[in-house]
Amino acid sequence: MHPPTTSLDMAAFQDSSYDPPFSQHYSFLFSASAEAEHSFSSHESRVIAECELPLIDLKDLQCGNEEERMDCVAEIANASSEWGFFQVVNHGISTELLKEIRREQKRLFHRPFENKVGSKVLNESYRWGNPTATSLDQFSWSEAFHVPLSKLAEDGGCYEDEFRSLRELMQKVAGSMSELARILAGVLAENLGCHEDFFAKNCSENTCFLRLNRYPSCPFSPETFGLIPHTDSDFLTILHQDHVGGLQLMKDSKWVSIKPNPEALIVNIGDLFQAWSNDVYKSVEHKVMTNSKVERYSIAYFFCPSYDSIISSCKEPSRYKKFTFKEFRRQVQEDVKTTGYKVGLSRFLL
Repeated sequence: MHPPTTSLDMAAFQDSSYDPPFSQHYSFLFSASAEAEHSFSSHESRVIAECELPLIDLKDLQCGNEEERMDCVAEIANASSEWGFFQVVNHGISTELLKEIRREQKRLFHRPFENKVGSKVLNESYRWGNPTATSLDQFSWSEAFHVPLSKLAEDGGCYEDEFRSLRELMQKVAGSMSELARILAGVLAENLGCHEDFFAKNCSENTCFLRLNRYPSCPFSPETFGLIPHTDSDFLTILHQDHVGGLQLMKDSKWVSIKPNPEALIVNIGDLFQAWSNDVYKSVEHKVMTNSKVERYSIAYFFCPSYDSIISSCKEPSRYKKFTFKEFRRQVQEDVKTTGYKVGLSRFLL
């Protein structure tokens, strides 16, 4: 355990010109008493192990014989039920494309902070920290561009000429990840004996999101969240991360650290798929922890339906009442506003 940070220590924290001013803007959170409280409250949630997620080779979905294909389907379904997370290789997304967008991503985030906040780049989708946080347990030491793909496709959506190449790369990555998400959603529906046409009818590129994340190095405390514990409010999330690590998830009621594999993509089940599968597939709580020495980058694709899509379990009897994606998002936002935390699916149990 690091000793509590004092106000004198805080004065020594100098953010770079492109880092958000976390320590200045949120100084009330980073007091000695706040850290002591956070360290105590998080003691029982310490990580007990580092593990590798189930690694699934997708080549057998397309190229294998029927037995190999069904084995691959079973692997995906089992990982979605037991872990809620898995890794995939031979996923069809170009390694060079992912390297290109990572270079552009770094260039974007290394702009001066004032430029990121005031710029119209990527439809003013920039966000940092958490303006509603009242404690360290509600605070995320990170910055992001959270971009609706419907906006990305609009002419002038990137606004600044120097980032038009980034916009084009994001469209390519989103298109590839969208295709992968549809394949995986179809596989998971097939395993349940349900029709996959729900996803074709309700999830389009215009209803999904692409998020560019940066987690600056954090000299304050190893207990500081890069992203607070949460579940994802979508059907599926596809994540490309770097080699730094920091992703942790809840497994058997304990936090485990995920060993990074930059050659694989991470896939996780979201709340909507848990409800649609009637709890067969699990939307698992996860978080990102900061690193005191180096920054971390990731790109996340969120496979979402239209706001008016009705989410109901594909088999009866259902554990959940029917709800629209709009109703679910509204409830999440209300809970975060009033309690500081997302409640999620339990609000919709019958």
